[in-house]
Amino acid sequence: MAKRTANSRKKKARKADNRVQPVKWVMRWVGRILVGGAALLVALVVLFTLINPPITHTIWSEYRRLGAVERDWMPLEDIAPVMARSVVAAEDANFCLHWGFDVEAIRAAIDEGGGRGASTLSQQVVKNVFLWQGRSWVRKALETGITPLVELVWSKRRIVEVYLNVAEMGEGVFGVAAASRHYFGVEPDKLSPQQAARIAAVLPNPRERSAANPSARLRKRAAGIMDGAATIAADGRAACFE
Repeated sequence: MAKRTANSRKKKARKADNRVQPVKWVMRWVGRILVGGAALLVALVVLFTLINPPITHTIWSEYRRLGAVERDWMPLEDIAPVMARSVVAAEDANFCLHWGFDVEAIRAAIDEGGGRGASTLSQQVVKNVFLWQGRSWVRKALETGITPLVELVWSKRRIVEVYLNVAEMGEGVFGVAAASRHYFGVEPDKLSPQQAARIAAVLPNPRERSAANPSARLRKRAAGIMDGAATIAADGRAACFE
């Protein structure tokens, strides 16, 4: 009787083990995929300190949709300094003061019920280079996880340089080199403060705004950006990327 009971227990144990084995196999491979993905991400972040990102999801998507895009990578030293200041003033005035997240801007966004954005320039670079557009908790969670890594590995100057080269600044127009030629017919190192401010002003909605033919609202926003660019130059908030 005892022997029969022991055999019965062994059979049940084997059945339970057989059920667990596939779960263990799946979990093992999920773990390997996560570790491999994290390692690849770290490698890309390090690599992109030296090599310019060849393409982004947004650029590829627009290329497929439009059949062509305007894009030409330009080193930061060949871009008018006022352009970098204008973008920072427009998108993330405290860029030099934070480590990837602007806590004050996040609190302000929460107080206003989420009606305003609080993404820093660093977060936008992560979204543009490593992720995709659109709103989702998955993308936001990945963005939140990757941003400190980029801040740790890249210099502030590199973050600004990458942003100025991958951000969409018009429909199918990516980067300030393409935007300066598209809108004003000038090289990016020749941009005036007004032209730089108008390009920065289209960034929240580049497919429906034009720096060359600005609406009254965009002109007003550009004027504010011009003042903001001059302010951050004067008070030292542009020092980390100049």
